[in-house]
Amino acid sequence: MANREGRRMRASSEEGAPDRPRSIRVPLLASLVIAGASAGAAYAFGPQPAPKKTTTVRAATAAETCTASGSHPKRQLRGVWIATVHNTDWPSKPGLSPARQQAEYVKILDEAVQRRLNAVFVQVRPESDAIYRSSLEPWSKYLTGTAGKDPGWDPLPFLISEAHKRGLEFHAWFNPYRAADGAANAAALPAGHPARLHPDWTVSHEGKLYYNPGLPQVRAWVTRVVTDVVRRYDVDGVHFDDYFYPYPGNGTRFADAAAHAKYGKGVKLADWRRENVNKLVAQVSSAVHKTKAYVKFGISPFGIWRNESDDPKGSATKGMSAYDAIYADAKAWIKAGSVDYLIPQLYWPRGFAAADYDALVPWWAEAVRGTDVDLYIGQALYRVGTRDTPAWTKPAEMPSHLTVNRRYPEVKGDVYFSAKGLAANPLGVLDRLEKNHYTRPALLPLIKGLPAGAPATPANLKSSAGTLTWSPADGARAYAVYRADGKNADCATVDARHLVALVPAEGSPAYAAKEGGDYFVTALDRLNNESDAARVTVKLP
Repeated sequence: MANREGRRMRASSEEGAPDRPRSIRVPLLASLVIAGASAGAAYAFGPQPAPKKTTTVRAATAAETCTASGSHPKRQLRGVWIATVHNTDWPSKPGLSPARQQAEYVKILDEAVQRRLNAVFVQVRPESDAIYRSSLEPWSKYLTGTAGKDPGWDPLPFLISEAHKRGLEFHAWFNPYRAADGAANAAALPAGHPARLHPDWTVSHEGKLYYNPGLPQVRAWVTRVVTDVVRRYDVDGVHFDDYFYPYPGNGTRFADAAAHAKYGKGVKLADWRRENVNKLVAQVSSAVHKTKAYVKFGISPFGIWRNESDDPKGSATKGMSAYDAIYADAKAWIKAGSVDYLIPQLYWPRGFAAADYDALVPWWAEAVRGTDVDLYIGQALYRVGTRDTPAWTKPAEMPSHLTVNRRYPEVKGDVYFSAKGLAANPLGVLDRLEKNHYTRPALLPLIKGLPAGAPATPANLKSSAGTLTWSPADGARAYAVYRADGKNADCATVDARHLVALVPAEGSPAYAAKEGGDYFVTALDRLNNESDAARVTVKLP
C-alpha cells in the first residue's frame, strides 16, 4: 500500500514513490446519515410514516424487468485501511489506556459511517505480532510501547463488534513476511517470538528482519496464524497488503540462496520466488475458506503488475513492476482463483507519465474480466493536498478517479489509504465524494463462489407513530430500506436511487421515515445476499 507503513512507493524516480504506510487497506452496511451506534439504531435519512397493508415482493423481479442506473450502483465496496504499524492510524500512540484506545477507534468508525463507507481493513498483524490475544505471536509494541507486553484487554472483539454495530464489514489485515520492522537481529525480539525461536526462518535484510518466503515452514506458520484468527474471531475477511519479498532498497541481495538451492529444483530464482508467494496465497485461501466458508480473502497488490515494455500483457506504464521486483504475480492469483478480491493500489493521478490512472484502471478491469475475482481500487487519500505532483493539489483529482471507474463494470468499489484522511478531509475531497458519488448507502458486492442464498423476508412490516418496524429475520446481518412511489415502486430495489437506509440487525429493527410512499424492506445476510422485499404503504398525517 502506500508507503503505508513508511516505505516509498516507486512509480518512478521522478515521482519518488509515495510514503504509503502499507498495511492496508473494504463493505457492508454503513452508509448513512449517522444515527447512533446503539443496538437497533438505523443509519439512514429520516423520520416517519403511517400504516397500510404489508405485501411481499420478489427481489428478482426488479432485476429481471427494470433497468439499473449506472450512476447509482446498488452494490459497491467503500472501504478504508486502518494501519496500526508505527501507530499510523490507530492507536495514535503506544501506551494509551484501553478506554482511550477504544474512543479513538470509535471516532474513526463514526467518521467512516458519516462518509457512507461500508468496510474497514484493520491491521491486526503488522510485523509478526498481534493486536489481539494470541498464543502464537507476542502482543504488538504499537499497543503498549513494549513488544510482548499485555495491554490488559483483547482489542479484537471490540474492534469487530463496534464495526458490525455500524454496518461496517471487518477485514483483518495481515502482513505475511515482515518479522521485525525495526530490528535486523532476532535476539532483540521478545522471548517466545517465532523469529527468535526459529532464527533459521528469517533473513536479515537492510536493517529489517523478514521471514524467508522460500521455506515451507514459513508458509505453514503464516497460514496457522491467519487460521487462528479466522477460527476465534468474527471477521468478515482476511486481507494481505502489498509486502511480499522486500521492495527494492539499497540494492542489497536478499539472502535466500540456501533455500533456493534446497527447494528450487532447478527453477530460476525469480520464478521460484513468485511460486513461493503463489503457494502461500493458495494455502491461506484454502485454509480460510475451509475454516469459515463465508470469510473473504483478498490482497491489495502494488498497482503495476508489469510494464508492456517488458511484457506485451503488461500495462502502458513505466514504473516498478510487482512481478519483477517483489515477485507478486496478481495475474497468477486471478487465474488460480486463489483470491476473492483484489485492491490494486493505484496511487497515481490521471495523466501521470510513469503510471497513469487512466491506463491502469482499464488494465486491471480487463485482468479480472470473466473471472470470479472482484476488483476494487486502492485510492491514495493520503496524497491529496500534497505538492510532489501538481494533480494532487486539485480537489477534483480523486473524485475524477471514481468517475473513470464508472466506465468499467468490473470495478466494484474503492478503498482509501488511510483512516487519518477521514478526519483531515484534505481539500474537502470527502465532501465532494459524498455529494457526487456516495449520495446513497450501498450494499456490498456479491462475491462469486462464496455461499449464496438469502435470509427470510422480513415479516410483520408495519408503520406506527411514524416508525417502520418489522420482526427480526433469521440469518439477517442487516436490513435495506427502499422508498418509492407511483410508477417507480415496481423498480424500487433495482439500484440505489430509492435506497434510503441500511439498518444493522441489532435489537429490534426500526426505521423512522421522512416521507410518505411505498416502503420496501429486505434482509441481508453477512455476505449481503438479499431477501425478497416486504412492502408497506405509508401516508404521513
